[in-house]
Amino acid sequence: MINTQTSLLNIAIVRFSALGDVLLAVPAVRSLQRSFPNATITWITSPLAYSLLQGLEGINFEVYDKPRSLRDYRAFYRAYRKRTFDVVLAMQANLRINLLYPALNAPIKIGFDRTRAREGQWLFCNQRIHYTNSHLADSFLAFAEKLGANTIDIEWNLPISYDEQTWAREQLKHLPKPLIAIHPFASKQERNWIFDRYAEVIQTAVATWGTGVLLTGGNALIEKDFCARLTNIAPSHTMSLCGQTTPKQLAAILSQADVLIAPDTGPVHIARAMNTPVIGLYAVASPALSGPYKAQEYIVNRYPEAVRKFLDKNPDQVPWNTRVHHPGAMALIQTEDVLQQLSKLFGAPQHD
Repeated sequence: MINTQTSLLNIAIVRFSALGDVLLAVPAVRSLQRSFPNATITWITSPLAYSLLQGLEGINFEVYDKPRSLRDYRAFYRAYRKRTFDVVLAMQANLRINLLYPALNAPIKIGFDRTRAREGQWLFCNQRIHYTNSHLADSFLAFAEKLGANTIDIEWNLPISYDEQTWAREQLKHLPKPLIAIHPFASKQERNWIFDRYAEVIQTAVATWGTGVLLTGGNALIEKDFCARLTNIAPSHTMSLCGQTTPKQLAAILSQADVLIAPDTGPVHIARAMNTPVIGLYAVASPALSGPYKAQEYIVNRYPEAVRKFLDKNPDQVPWNTRVHHPGAMALIQTEDVLQQLSKLFGAPQHD
């Protein structure tokens, strides 16, 4: 095993995507920094991930697009041909990334356990983390623990500049408080909730608590149209920045919101990193796997019901990564489920 006491410890981390998963890896990196303050840490990642992570102190970022051609792989191999590391933490397991690991020269390459080492990752690593049925963030922390790092304290300290915070305040200055952020779209359609139920939540929240509502999302036309339609529910209380934010601007926005409502998607983890409460909407995957890490007091969890109804299985006995790939799963989440969580945050509605 590597001598982690050396002041010259040279660690390479590989994690390109997705944005939420990249963010979940940050506490593990912070643990490495605390435990080995003299180590050199190189994080190999993608441009999109770097746009959120840029500014994390003490990290050498090396940014590459995911390889798409033999030419891309050749360029990557050339870049690392004469370099060596003490250890590689292979925090991503899919074939496109797995084929990069032989380019990184290190006596120790730590990958996922055989259950999670997808697409043959175990062929490219000589050590692995232990399997536990736990949150994705815990799987990343297990890499740090494998090196002997102390992972008790969880922290992000995501760097958001003064300019980005100022920009966010400027965008939000005309919206009433308390402020609800809604990020209605996930990367997979099956995780998305229903338009009419979002509309009911907005109508009730504005009428009950006088809230402002900010819609965020990506640049796809279907997302922008969805958000634009929701802004029409209560125009004087609602605005959309869908397709108009960088990852850091989104983080700044979410840091100033009083709560985020969203399905299983990356902004859930951005909000968590910014200490903003999250009403996560879960039916397709378990929030124990991918919900806001150690902050699940406001989530709506219909996953057990979905497993029973659509898979005809006991939710306590299905494998850790079981998904409910059924178009009716998210429909199990009711408007009242979300309003109950808002009541916890803003107080119960007052009746005359």
